[in-house]
Amino acid sequence: MARRRARLGDGLAVLSGARPDVLEAVPGARAKFVALGGVLLSTGGLAVLSAAFAVHMALGVWWPFALLLGVGWGFVIVNLDRMLLVGMAHDSSLKRNLLMAVPRVGLALVLGIVISTPLTLQIFHKEIDTQVVALQAEASDEFNRNLDDDARFAGLPELREKVATEQAVVASGGSSAADLAPLQGELAAAQAAYDSALATQRELSARAQCELDGTCGTGDAGTGEAYLQARAAADAHAAVVDTAKDELDAATAAITAGASRSMQQATADLETDKAELARLAEQQTALQAAFDETNADNTGILIRLQALSALSDSNATMAIAHYMLALLFICVELLPVLMKMLLNFGPRSTYDRLSDLRDDGDLEVEQLQQSARVEVEQAVQDLLVLAEKERVDKQKEQVLARRRARLAAAVAARESGEIPAPRTESSVEDTGRRMWDTGPIIGLAREAASRTVRTMRRRPDAREVETV
Repeated sequence: MARRRARLGDGLAVLSGARPDVLEAVPGARAKFVALGGVLLSTGGLAVLSAAFAVHMALGVWWPFALLLGVGWGFVIVNLDRMLLVGMAHDSSLKRNLLMAVPRVGLALVLGIVISTPLTLQIFHKEIDTQVVALQAEASDEFNRNLDDDARFAGLPELREKVATEQAVVASGGSSAADLAPLQGELAAAQAAYDSALATQRELSARAQCELDGTCGTGDAGTGEAYLQARAAADAHAAVVDTAKDELDAATAAITAGASRSMQQATADLETDKAELARLAEQQTALQAAFDETNADNTGILIRLQALSALSDSNATMAIAHYMLALLFICVELLPVLMKMLLNFGPRSTYDRLSDLRDDGDLEVEQLQQSARVEVEQAVQDLLVLAEKERVDKQKEQVLARRRARLAAAVAARESGEIPAPRTESSVEDTGRRMWDTGPIIGLAREAASRTVRTMRRRPDAREVETV
């Protein structure tokens, strides 16, 4: 169990950027790096949950796949946080520490906001769901208003009124048509004139009858002068009644003909207008249905953010809870970088000094090895040059010796009177080499160089120089 804990602690320390070889020499710094590694894992866990909630809310992905994507996002966040920690080396200058800390704190702040948003939405999901329904209703009302103001449907209200008017005209037999108003006025006037003339004629007839009966007027019964005058007046007014009756009949006939024409026109226009009204209404209904379907499916992150903002604006308690919760997650994300920054502002620890010593030692060893490799290569090249010069000099001496030998042989032959056979090129090459070839001198030189050159070998536990 203790070994497992130690292994886990070593893993957390390495995750936070610690060097295992330095921690072995400075075990007191182990707890600090283990704590930083634990904080990094905590931010990674929050990132996993945040990404899983975000993917599920935005894309409706099945939860196992959402968690799988969340694990990938958590790995990215842990890697970024580790990069921020490892890149903040301790520096004695306050200005340089601030210059290194500001961009890293800014990046950590952005990551904290990104990670905290889906978690906040999930925590307040019940209140947000209710507000989303209200926002969808507002969006539907707004779409209806925009649809009514659309140029394609600008004449729809007038068309509805026209269809209703035409239906009323058809239902009334054409008598309710607006163009019959003048004829109806004339009919009313003719009817009033006829009624007035008829009433006057009846009154005159009643007076004549009254004179005849002696119940009024002169009071003398019989066909006297008064009766004859009254009867003549009544008979004379009968022509006025007949004229008024003719005018009334003419007005009635005119309005009947006008009503018939209006009914025919309304019937013909009603079919066309009803078809156009049905087409526009169907198009408007299709647009409304498409919007309603899209609006009902609009439950992603954007509308949920709008709902959360609306709730925060309308409810102070909700706003405080929202901002405090978001601030909590942001602080958790900022904690590793802030801790590293605060440690850098303090004095250099034993771990920092020993780490610098190890780095300086590694640099010096590498410089020594590089210098040794350069010297060895230079020595090899010098030996090769010397060997090549020696080979060329020997070839020159052998060529000169052969020439001197041939000259001496020629002189001796002349003195003895013998003529030597001419020497051919093939006789020189019988040995398999050119006459200036002195053998594998270059190979022997390389072997001699390899025996005299020292190479550097570095063992893992101790750095020593060995001679090969």
